Amino acid sequence: MNWELIAETWPILRDAIPVTIMLAVTSLAIGFVLATGIAVMRLSKNRAAWAFAYGFVYVFRSTPLLVQIFLIYYGSGQFRVFFESLGLWYFLREPWFCAVLALTLNTGAYTSEIIRGGIQSVPWGQMEAARATGMSGLLLFRRIVFPIAIRQALPGYGNEIILMVKATSLASTITILDITGEAKKIIAATWSPVEVFIVAGGIYLAINFLVTRAVLWTEIKLSPQLYRDRPSWFARLKRSPKEAAAEAPAIDTQIR
Repeated sequence: MNWELIAETWPILRDAIPVTIMLAVTSLAIGFVLATGIAVMRLSKNRAAWAFAYGFVYVFRSTPLLVQIFLIYYGSGQFRVFFESLGLWYFLREPWFCAVLALTLNTGAYTSEIIRGGIQSVPWGQMEAARATGMSGLLLFRRIVFPIAIRQALPGYGNEIILMVKATSLASTITILDITGEAKKIIAATWSPVEVFIVAGGIYLAINFLVTRAVLWTEIKLSPQLYRDRPSWFARLKRSPKEAAAEAPAIDTQIR
């Protein structure tokens, strides 16, 4: 193990962290807006809207992200005249925008299903109570359905954030110098992949550790009743079956 190489690699890969984070944050932010619209269309009674949303989700969930990146980056050049007429070639000729577009469409497809599941899990009684107060459909969705759906979907969306952080590494295949891109440059010069990828993997691990902590903190803030006065996982392992059975009704009452 070349510890000197590891020490030299760390500052280079550290400077590439903002590129990786910017790719992930931009794609997730735009993708979340796109996913919300797709999820609503998937739940719509309009057959055309439902078919479009279903087709979008099916295509981007059923094909590899790497293939999507290559098709957007290399394939858009085949239709340069068309994109120039629309004023889009300025963006599609840049690898950064191609990577963001591919990541956005991919996470939009996955996140839409997470949001759709969250919306469908909203208790029917709460929606009926909101309608009884005279809320319109849009107001009902904004104040009741969507906030509850986000709470329900947050654990699944946390997994999607982690997957997107790791998926940004594929942007290095189209010349973007993120963490993985810089790692490839160092490996090409040193022929020492193990040491370099240990540093790169450690950086991704640290980023995703912070992501998991942030998601957990958000879960606790949005649903404190699920965490207040509940025994830890290890404490539950130590209890006898009788103690667990006696405590179950109390925990169920807190959750409700």
